[in-house]
Amino acid sequence: MHEPIDPWGNRMSAERTPPAGTATATGVPTEGPGRDVAGAPRTTRRLLGVDAARGLALFGMVAVHTLPSWDEQTGEANLSWTLFAGHSAALFATLAGVSLAFASGGRTPRAGLRMTASRWALAARAGVIALVGFLLGFLELPVSNILIYYGMLFLLAVPFLRLRTRSLLVCAALFALVAPFLMQWSIDVLPGLEYENPSLVDLVVNPGTVLSQLLLTGVYPALPWMAFLLAGLAVGRTDLTSRRVQTLLASVGAAVALLVWSSSALALRVLGGYEAIAEGTPWMDESEIDEVLVFGGDPTLPTDTLWWLLISTPHTNTPFFLALNVGLALSVLGVCLLLERVAGRVLAPLAAAGAMTFTLYTAHLLILWPEYYDLAPAAWTAGQIVAFTVFALLWRRTLGQGPLEKVVTRSTKAVSGRVLARGGDGARPPAT
Repeated sequence: MHEPIDPWGNRMSAERTPPAGTATATGVPTEGPGRDVAGAPRTTRRLLGVDAARGLALFGMVAVHTLPSWDEQTGEANLSWTLFAGHSAALFATLAGVSLAFASGGRTPRAGLRMTASRWALAARAGVIALVGFLLGFLELPVSNILIYYGMLFLLAVPFLRLRTRSLLVCAALFALVAPFLMQWSIDVLPGLEYENPSLVDLVVNPGTVLSQLLLTGVYPALPWMAFLLAGLAVGRTDLTSRRVQTLLASVGAAVALLVWSSSALALRVLGGYEAIAEGTPWMDESEIDEVLVFGGDPTLPTDTLWWLLISTPHTNTPFFLALNVGLALSVLGVCLLLERVAGRVLAPLAAAGAMTFTLYTAHLLILWPEYYDLAPAAWTAGQIVAFTVFALLWRRTLGQGPLEKVVTRSTKAVSGRVLARGGDGARPPAT
């Protein structure tokens, strides 16, 4: 069996591994000895439901990027936009947090030198993913590239790796509440969205603009999106093999999403939020406001009034958007983990794609680059999903880890190995 490594190069491991064929404290069976990149014993069993949820996020982003977002005759949002816009990317980010939990000790965060090694490995992982994103910035891509923002998210997560579930949830809530206000303030103060997809040249020539875009003013701003990553990290610290935990994720996540969506709708339609937005943004008519309420800002929300933060529209990065999508992401994860119990084989193709999303997402961007998909978007969407699934199944069966995932793993293994080799010789975690 191939080593259990997630799409971003994280080894999915437990802190202690008993002899082969027995079960860990979390109930995950092991299939032999071995040690992970931070020197901890590891298991060799993946959680298929996590991979399946990640595969669903990937294919949702493929659909949003490839299919039209609205019906040209009615002007209304298409089904693909309604189902996946904003939700798939948020699920992607939340599951990245789950992966970071696996990589840093699972239910029990590592300590001492092994945590230092995990932090340096995470910084290296952030660098590799961001580098690929910046290289893709040399292409005129028709969509926003999330990889650069992912690199920033991972780097910001370094100091949070030692926290337990409750503390992580508190931090996630604080980011969801505070960061959107900081984001709205920054739009008028910091450099705006100057680069759709910044390249390495842009980073060197104009680092301040690129940094502000990655943190606050871009499409996937890292500070608000830390709510997703930290919520996923908190969930990854729980026993995801427990039916009770899986059921709680599915039910509580759905309840949170419904409550947040209802609260936003109530505030807008009943408590006067819509009228406050119209009054605070007099240069927009009703149809323009309604368009923002369906499709989001262009590319950011107006800053005339903070009442805009009541909406939960895709990619608006408001408190309601963040809380809604945390709930949806956790619910999807819980459902996928429950389905693994009864339909694991059915989920296998989806999970295979989810196990190498770094490679497949990069391939997806390269496929979009020439913009041929405009000729037959439905066929291009279906073709990508089928091709990615078949490729993932064949590659994993013959070669194991995806090609870009292998680059990340080797890089992080080399970095953490050097930290561990230094022993107690003053190794320090990277600054953020």
